[in-house]
Amino acid sequence: MNQATSAVTRHAVFLVLCGVGAALFYKPGVQLLRMSLHSELYSHIPIVPLISLWILVFSRKRIFSETRWGWAGIVLLAVGLTVLLNADRICGLDKTDCLSTVMAGSVLWFIGSFVLAYGGKAFKEAMFPLLFLVFVIPIPKFILEPLVDLLLIGSACFTDLIFSLTGVPVYREGFVFALPGITIEVAQQCSGIRSSIALIITSVLGGYMFLQKGWSRLILVLSFFPITVFKNAMRIVTLSLLASYVDPRFITGSWLHKSGGIPFFVVGLVLMAPVLWALLKAEKRKKTN
Repeated sequence: MNQATSAVTRHAVFLVLCGVGAALFYKPGVQLLRMSLHSELYSHIPIVPLISLWILVFSRKRIFSETRWGWAGIVLLAVGLTVLLNADRICGLDKTDCLSTVMAGSVLWFIGSFVLAYGGKAFKEAMFPLLFLVFVIPIPKFILEPLVDLLLIGSACFTDLIFSLTGVPVYREGFVFALPGITIEVAQQCSGIRSSIALIITSVLGGYMFLQKGWSRLILVLSFFPITVFKNAMRIVTLSLLASYVDPRFITGSWLHKSGGIPFFVVGLVLMAPVLWALLKAEKRKKTN
């Protein structure tokens, strides 16, 4: 079999397996799509496969420079199918966790299809876009709830610090802040979990595109936490001061309160830029030493 025929066969096997996977995971896939359209927390999900596909296409010459059948892919396919068939037993009655489990199975199925058709070397070259698909998996509660709690604690602490620097008279009790004329609470809506996910995805992409070392990429990703809690605190303080000294409606019904996450997300990106720059400089210094 010549090389061209072999490539066509491999592509055909991969596409057939993807088609089988689409049929097997059709119902949870539709459920996930509906969730992403109705929940801002998961609005990023439809974009993730497009980013993975773009990277695969852009890097196709390097990825498919050497291909062979990868029989380890059969194991991944079997695990993905097992997860699908046993999702209810694995995660119990919680629908979100069950969907998370099933979508993890679908990612395993897709990666297994790729490994079977193209082999281990191609998988190594395509590891980033393939593993990037993890972001289509809804965050299970055992991860989401502690993360939200941690963001709330950090945001409240930074809010308290910024208020103390401004000299505004504030009384704090836990997550509640009393200012002249108003009382606010740092609630779950103030956790910034949506922008945190967006910052994590952005930092992962930024690390892949601009950084070379694993340690620098990890630092860039972990920077999402201080950046998120700081921008959350800035948003809370800004709205509180406007409500206290200008108009109480800033904290109850203003556009800045309801949709202000977008401009403050831009603030987060601006804050992440110097972190990326510093890591680039650090990599260059280590390379020259």
